[in-house]
Amino acid sequence: MEQPGAHNGSAGTGTGTDTGTGSPAASARPPATPEGMALAYGSLVLMALLPIFFGALRSVSCAKSKNSSEMPETITSRDAARFPIVASCTLLGLYLFFKIFSQEYINLLLSMYFFVLGILALSHTISPVMNRFFPANFPNKQYQLLFTQGSGESKEEIVNYEFDTKDLVCLALSSVVGVWYLLRKHWIANNLFGLAFSLNGVELLHLNNVSTGCILLGGLFIYDVFWVFGTNVMVTVAKSFEAPIKLVFPQDLLEKGLEADNFAMLGLGDIVIPGIFIALLLRFDISLKKNTHTYFYTSFVAYIFGLGLTIFIMHIFKHAQPALLYLVPACIGFPLLVALAKGEVTELFSYESSAEILPHTPRLTHFPTVSGSPASLADSMQQKLPCPRRRRQQSPSAM
Repeated sequence: MEQPGAHNGSAGTGTGTDTGTGSPAASARPPATPEGMALAYGSLVLMALLPIFFGALRSVSCAKSKNSSEMPETITSRDAARFPIVASCTLLGLYLFFKIFSQEYINLLLSMYFFVLGILALSHTISPVMNRFFPANFPNKQYQLLFTQGSGESKEEIVNYEFDTKDLVCLALSSVVGVWYLLRKHWIANNLFGLAFSLNGVELLHLNNVSTGCILLGGLFIYDVFWVFGTNVMVTVAKSFEAPIKLVFPQDLLEKGLEADNFAMLGLGDIVIPGIFIALLLRFDISLKKNTHTYFYTSFVAYIFGLGLTIFIMHIFKHAQPALLYLVPACIGFPLLVALAKGEVTELFSYESSAEILPHTPRLTHFPTVSGSPASLADSMQQKLPCPRRRRQQSPSAM
């Protein structure tokens, strides 16, 4: 999330709240009005809540699938411990790339990559909704695209791509948004892709237990604070990186309409990382079989509190704030206090999502090959396994 007048709308980071202060274009802009700032930050908060809420609900349906080939990816404690290190190396690598190579060509490659990825992710997101609008007599034909390597017992699937006519319709609609984003880089198209990425992440990435969630959030808490306060690396990448990995909303929308260009920003990592922890608590609520969602609603309110506190502190100190600095203590602390009050701390930390709901969930230790429907192709490119209504199992392969 950025300070008023500090962002040109073309940058973002995956797990930070960063600001691009100091650019001539930004400093030349008139300051945002209080009404414009309130509308922008209120809209960002609302957009952040949508993928967390619906992604968590969809994660429950995904987890209850009886077909092991339709299981989501589970993050283990080992994966969680390594994640901040991998994220730091990736961030530093991007920083060096932008310093050494032409920013124009790098962003051109990134635009093409996210164009394809965004179409597939958005198709997966809208597919359940679109299926309700198809008439019962809709001519829905099945298709399959299969590529294999080798023969006999050594035969290996490289691409196993199943789809139907309904998938093609969803892909066509998503492609319109993709072309719009590729040609205009419009902030609405950016947000549609960003929301799709966030919802897919919350739905398809599952923490196996609360301890793993604490390790992941704690590690990224340190990561976020260090790269925002300790160096200018995250800010530099945020100002250079043109990709739909953030949600943006113009603070001058009331003055300039849809052509506004003074944006506030929230990185997708500040949505997905707390979101997968909140989704875990929803599955824990269901495992208690008490017909209540106490921990889910508590963590959901904690997220709103943490994000609101981030915005407040940012405007008090007029400096970029790492959102996870406030989101992590809130999202972990609030549910823990509830567990202490209810005497369910043991149950909370002994709950195993992979044991009770996901008995055969594969670990997040490989890059799966391209397999399944248009939805699962998007998930494969994001290192996840799909959870649609019917998909064939992806064949794991080494990176």
